[in-house]
Amino acid sequence: MSIITPPGYGARYLHNPAPDYPLAARRSGEEGTVLLRVLVSADGLPEQIAIHRSSGFAILDQAAATAIRQWHFVPARQGAGNVAAWVNIPMTFRLEEN
Repeated sequence: MSIITPPGYGARYLHNPAPDYPLAARRSGEEGTVLLRVLVSADGLPEQIAIHRSSGFAILDQAAATAIRQWHFVPARQGAGNVAAWVNIPMTFRLEEN
């Protein structure tokens, strides 16, 4: 029986870009966390992206999904080979006070 090791997405290791914080959302003071469900291919690329839990703001949800489309992942492993697998990725949008 082969054990499946889940995919990884650590941004500090893979240099994945942070999402752009939409200007309209900044001006409106919109903040929140979106939870994305991503199917990572055996090649480490996002095949499918779904909003698992919304931030409450469609513009933030879309910005998170757009960023994920550019990401590269460490694919899941089963035995000695790579396999496609789902991973949940939270993205938080928070305005900082200056």
